[in-house]
Amino acid sequence: MSNVLTHLNQQGEANMVDVTDKALSSRSATAVGFINMRPETLALINQGDNAKGDVFAVARIAGIQAAKKCSDLIPLCHPLMLSKVAVDFTIEPEKNRIKVQSLCRVTGQTGVEMEALTAVSVACLTLFDMCKASDPQMQISGINVLSKQGGKSGDWKHSGTNSGKSSGASA
Repeated sequence: MSNVLTHLNQQGEANMVDVTDKALSSRSATAVGFINMRPETLALINQGDNAKGDVFAVARIAGIQAAKKCSDLIPLCHPLMLSKVAVDFTIEPEKNRIKVQSLCRVTGQTGVEMEALTAVSVACLTLFDMCKASDPQMQISGINVLSKQGGKSGDWKHSGTNSGKSSGASA
């Protein structure tokens, strides 16, 4: 890991990283996040009884669209031609939450961590929007990168406790 902030130039100004000379390589990233809610709200979702419809279908599409639009949302991100975006949900009734996990893949010159994080964030926000009438006190938390593969810096896995690994959930 580098201790250099790559998005700042020598004068400390915002700078889009030049990836012109980087080789194309297969890259992927997985991110996770959680949305906690009342047990009654979780039951509504699980039973498919939410008044706005299939919350998982809408949140999945929102997450995929968000990953594809990441460079429009994060100013210094490079636009990427993503080859895969997956957004998955795991209901964790014992913790009154839903685990949201995304996987993004690309063959390119820069990584897809921001796209995976954006997919999770927007999927969580969409779940909130779809269920806020039932539970306006839901909380979104624990959004982070679980792993990344490929590129010059190689493979990396999150070692912290917020990674969802201790939840016992399958994704």
